[in-house]
Amino acid sequence: MRSLIDILDLTTAEIDELIETGLDIIANPSKYAHKCDGKKLATLFYEPSTRTRLSFEAAMLELGGSVLGFSEANSSSAAKGESVADTARTVSCYADIIAMRHPKEGAPLVAARKSLIPVINAGDGGHNHPTQTLTDLLTIKREKGRFDNLTIGLCGDLKFGRTVHSLICAMSRYENVKFVLISPKELMIPEYLRQEYLIDKNIVFVETTDLVGVMPELDILYMTRVQKERFFNEADYLRLKDSYILTLDKMKDSKPDLAVLHPLPRVNEIAVEIDDDPRACYFKQVFNGKIIRMALIMKLLEVE
Repeated sequence: MRSLIDILDLTTAEIDELIETGLDIIANPSKYAHKCDGKKLATLFYEPSTRTRLSFEAAMLELGGSVLGFSEANSSSAAKGESVADTARTVSCYADIIAMRHPKEGAPLVAARKSLIPVINAGDGGHNHPTQTLTDLLTIKREKGRFDNLTIGLCGDLKFGRTVHSLICAMSRYENVKFVLISPKELMIPEYLRQEYLIDKNIVFVETTDLVGVMPELDILYMTRVQKERFFNEADYLRLKDSYILTLDKMKDSKPDLAVLHPLPRVNEIAVEIDDDPRACYFKQVFNGKIIRMALIMKLLEVE
């Protein structure tokens, strides 16, 4: 039995295999309609979510399985003080696989140690979000056809953005990838990431506050929102929240095949005028998220 807590739990070969399965699901959806007949997914969401929770549920339903769970801590026994470990052990008796989102870093790992069934980390605090990274990787593969020889711009909240942290970890394993890290000084990537995944691996990276200046060299631009829920005080959030707003004017010198990604929800960091531009890939990402979660559920349930 295997869980997925961190993107590095998967080898690059396993990621390639998941992506191949995902591409096959897109090409032959009917082939997968009954792969999880009789299987149940439990969604334990201690933190608000639209896309992640619904895409897990849609993924399991499209595989022929069923879904149970809760969408906020207040509607679970956590409100009575039940531990994550006890909840996971209990839910193991009802379901075949768990998807868990939690505001505390490490909570899904604690759950996985006590669970009798596979646990998927659906986001833990500012730490990790491996299925969003798989979504991003499927999107990059479909848009670019490769993971090597890419210049990736990451823009916005690089300090608390768990999607950014997971994507850097994943992409740092491929050849000739360069990162351009665009953020206000207060929201630069954490030191451990800079050291372990960039400096120690001799990966080329640039840190800058200037989005427009680096635009012409980017193959991918990954936008993030400045997350109000990760700030300790309102004043800092208000000061930084509009640091980077992507507009068509700012993209005028970008490559014609630039892929603009965003984990969503968007607040105002991408102007709606970009939605109809062929370079906008963030709603394609939403679709890819459902597909890759279907592939992952099958893998962890060991469905052929």
